[in-house]
Amino acid sequence: MSTSTTSAPPPGTRQPPKTRHGPPVPPARRGLRRALRRDWQLYSLVVLPLLFFLVFRYLPMIGNVIAFRRFEPGGSILGEQWVGLRYVEMFLSDPTFWQVFRNTLWLGALTLVFCFPIPIVLALLLNEVRRTALKRFVQSVSYLPHFLSIVIVAGITMQMLATDGPLNHVLGWFGHDPIRFVQEPEWFRTIYVGSEIWQTAGWGTILYLAALTTIDDDLYEAARIDGANRWRQIWHVTLPGIRPTMVTLLILNIGTFMAVGFEKILLLYNPLTYPTADVVSTYLYRAGVESNSFSYAAAIGLFEAVIGLVLITSANQLSRRTVGTSLW
Repeated sequence: MSTSTTSAPPPGTRQPPKTRHGPPVPPARRGLRRALRRDWQLYSLVVLPLLFFLVFRYLPMIGNVIAFRRFEPGGSILGEQWVGLRYVEMFLSDPTFWQVFRNTLWLGALTLVFCFPIPIVLALLLNEVRRTALKRFVQSVSYLPHFLSIVIVAGITMQMLATDGPLNHVLGWFGHDPIRFVQEPEWFRTIYVGSEIWQTAGWGTILYLAALTTIDDDLYEAARIDGANRWRQIWHVTLPGIRPTMVTLLILNIGTFMAVGFEKILLLYNPLTYPTADVVSTYLYRAGVESNSFSYAAAIGLFEAVIGLVLITSANQLSRRTVGTSLW
C-alpha cells in the first residue's frame, strides 16, 4: 500500500496566491466601483440635484393619497377617511371642469403648434447669417426675454395691451376704436401664445444652434457637388442633422402639454376672460387653495398627471417606431 506525498516547491520559487472562496463580483459592479473611486468629485455634484428631486418631486407624490381620502385642514396629513373614487366622480360630472379642460387642450395645442417650430426656423435663419456681429445681436435680443421674470413679462404685456396703451394708440392713428384686449375672452389665447413666443423663442434657438455645430461640413460639400441649392441642403442635410434634438424637445413638450403656464395665466386672466383663459392648473388653485377643497384638487391633479404620463409615453413610442429616436 503506497502513500501519496505532496512534493514541496523548489526553494526560491513563489507560491501562487490563494484564491478567495465566495460569489464572484459582477463586472458591472466592479466597473461602477472603479468609476466612483476615480471620479468621485464629479459624482458628488449629482447629490444636490438628486436631493432636490427626492424632496420636492418624489416625496410629495405620497400626498396623492388624499385624492381618495377626505382631507380636513388641521387633521391627518394623509386624510381622515377613505372615500374611494368620490372626488373623481365629482370632477368628471362637473361641467366647469370640462370647460377648463377644453381650454387647457386649446392653449396646449396652440403653444405646441406655434412655439415649437419657431425656434427651429429662427435657428436656420441665423445659421445662414454670415456677419458675426449681426448674428450675435439678433441672438442677444431674441433670448433676452427668457431672463425676465414672468411677473415682468405679464406686466409688460398688460401695459402694451391696455386701453390707453401703445398698441391702442397705434390703432387710433388709423381711426380704429380702442380694443379691450385684456378684458375680451376671444383675445386671451392670442395674447398668451404671443407672449410665449416672445419669451421662449430665442432661448430655444440656442439649443438648435448648438446642434447645428455638430453637423459635418463635408456633408454640405458633398451636397453642393451633387448640385443641391441652399434649400435642398437645409432639407437633406441640416434638418436630418438636428432631428434627434427636435424629437427630444418635441417629446418633452408633449409631456408638458397639460401643464400650461400657471403663473402667466394667473397674472394675465381675470373673471371676464374665464371662458377661454381658465385652465386646469388655475382651476386647481382656486379649488384647492382658495376653497380649501384639497382632496378634490388632488384628484384633478392626479388625473392631469396621468394624462401627461400617457402623452409622453405614447410620443416616445411613436417616435421610436417612426423616426428611430426616443428618450428611452
